[in-house]
Amino acid sequence: MTSAPARVSAAGAAPGRVPVLLVHGIDDDARTLAPLANGLTRAGFQDVQIVELKPNNGDAPISVLAGQVAEAAASLRARTGQARVDVVAFSMGALVSRYYLQRLEGRNHVRRFVSISGPHAGTLTGWLRANPGARDMRPHSELLRGLAADEAPFGDVEVFTLWTPLDLMIIPASSSRLSGARERTIPVILHPLMLRDGRVLRSVEEALTLERPEDFRPLPVELPPGGP
Repeated sequence: MTSAPARVSAAGAAPGRVPVLLVHGIDDDARTLAPLANGLTRAGFQDVQIVELKPNNGDAPISVLAGQVAEAAASLRARTGQARVDVVAFSMGALVSRYYLQRLEGRNHVRRFVSISGPHAGTLTGWLRANPGARDMRPHSELLRGLAADEAPFGDVEVFTLWTPLDLMIIPASSSRLSGARERTIPVILHPLMLRDGRVLRSVEEALTLERPEDFRPLPVELPPGGP
């Protein structure tokens, strides 16, 4: 069961924006995604909805949580009258959303998927808990092997990944990559700060608004003063 979805309303909404569903990570809730939701609202997105995963601590398998994302996406589409939505998801929520796309027909209802620091190839921190969700996130888990085996996992969904090479929650950090996705690495010092870093927030907005997804390119390397 999901709680009532958190919604953010835009006063000066830009026309033609696709509704956006936000999905949080393990031990998080709607408050964690507030900076992202508020940023999208200020950018003119009219319909931004946060789905709160229950339970949020990994006590439920990824597949069960993905059902909650499917329910929230269907509700958002029905409320807005739109055939497709965009999904932006963080950490465990990115893997939950990927399962929704690949196994629960989400790829038929999603236009763009932005994954922020998701454990798509697993994370060694999955061994720190013994519950079902954590087991699903361990490297080489049955769930991850099954998702990786799909030949055309996302259909015509346009996929973007944002991740930090400094991540100490997703280990190794490169587990956040997805084959075929347009990606940016952004050197954010801590995993949870990915949702507050201005470069990440601007990249999410860009991923959702670019007319041509192929124009989503890596950010330039920032050198320290005085050069390398």
